[in-house]
Order: sequence, then structure tokens, then C-alpha cells
Amino acid sequence: MEDDRLITDTRLTNFIRSLEPDGSENLERIRREALAAEVPIIRDETAALLKCFIRMMKPERILEVGTAVGYSALLMAEVMPESAEIVTIENYPPRIEIAEKNFRESPYRDRIQLRTGDAGEILSELAHSDEQFPFIFLDAAKGQYPVWFPDLLSMLPSGGVLMSDNILQDGSIIESRYVIERRERTIHQRMRDYLFTLKHSEELETAILTVGDGVAVSVKK
Repeated sequence: MEDDRLITDTRLTNFIRSLEPDGSENLERIRREALAAEVPIIRDETAALLKCFIRMMKPERILEVGTAVGYSALLMAEVMPESAEIVTIENYPPRIEIAEKNFRESPYRDRIQLRTGDAGEILSELAHSDEQFPFIFLDAAKGQYPVWFPDLLSMLPSGGVLMSDNILQDGSIIESRYVIERRERTIHQRMRDYLFTLKHSEELETAILTVGDGVAVSVKK
């Protein structure tokens, strides 16, 4: 019965993805190149949700943690207000080089600021500078989500949204830690702790969605 449900879920996901229209020529190129190089980028259904939130909220400032090759930043740039800006953070040099090229060749080059280096240090710097971001997209090292959370929360104004991606870890989040490979147990536990924190924070209202590999949408009260 469980296998039948998994097959149905896969077919539904494929159907939903089949409905997605092609993006801009530039985005489609970046997407193809990223997939060919096995660079993890957001899934189509997550991308659709992300665009809806940007369209709906019209944030003037967006913070992204985890640039990769710049696909999601450019996706947001295409639907954000003309006066908005994005600050995006990446620490992996090969991806930084590609992201810089992709941003440079886009019409949004002057509205995307790529910060390179350790995300924890950059987030601490931004938080201590009293920076505020009405929309934060978190899609980086999963084991660091709970570590970064206090700084992220401090930069989120009332009514602001924190969207955390890949929270279900391909479904393994529901498993006991004893069936998780030893090298993955720390990340597994930290993600569980992070989700518990989001759901029980008195400052947030959080919904956990099974979109893509799981998305937590948290609104600051």
C-alpha cells in the first residue's frame, strides 16, 4: 500500500511539474547547466511557490542564504519590485564564480549583491548592523539552520517571511536516528530541532509544507 502511495505521489509531482511554463531564456539556460553539472537548485514546484510569495509580498529587500549558481536569486529578481534588491550569500568558490557570471550577464546585475564567505559570519555581521529583510530564503547547509536561526529571526521584521527549503531531507526526517547513517545523524537531529523551534517559537507562525523536499514558511508576528 505504501509503495502504491509513493508511486501516486511521484505521478502527481510529475504532473504538477508538467504544467509549469518555461522560464526566461536566461533562467532556462542556468537551470539546464546546473542540472547537467549536478548542482542542487530548487525544484520546480518550490520555485513556483517562491515566486508566488515574492509577487504577493513585494519585498523591497530579500536575503538569500545559499546562492549556488544564482538560479533562485535570478528567479526572485524576475518577479520582485523594480526598486527591490537581493543580498545573497555563498561560500563555495566554484559556485561563486558561476553565480558571478550569471548575475553579470543578467539585467539584474545592479540589484543583486553577492556576499562571499562563511554564512554564519556574514549573517552575524548583518544582524549586528540591524539589517532588516522582509523576505528571507534559506537554502544552504541544512545542519546550520538552527545555528543561524537567532540572527535570521532578528533580521525579520513583523510580518516578514522566512522560507526554509529542503527541510524533509527526502523523507528521512521522519525516521528514527538509529536507522539514519551515522554520518548523517547530526544533520538529521539538527533539522528536527530546527523544525521544533519554528513551530514552537512565540514570535512565529509556521506552516510546514510537503512541496518539493519540504518547505517551512514562517511569518513573524
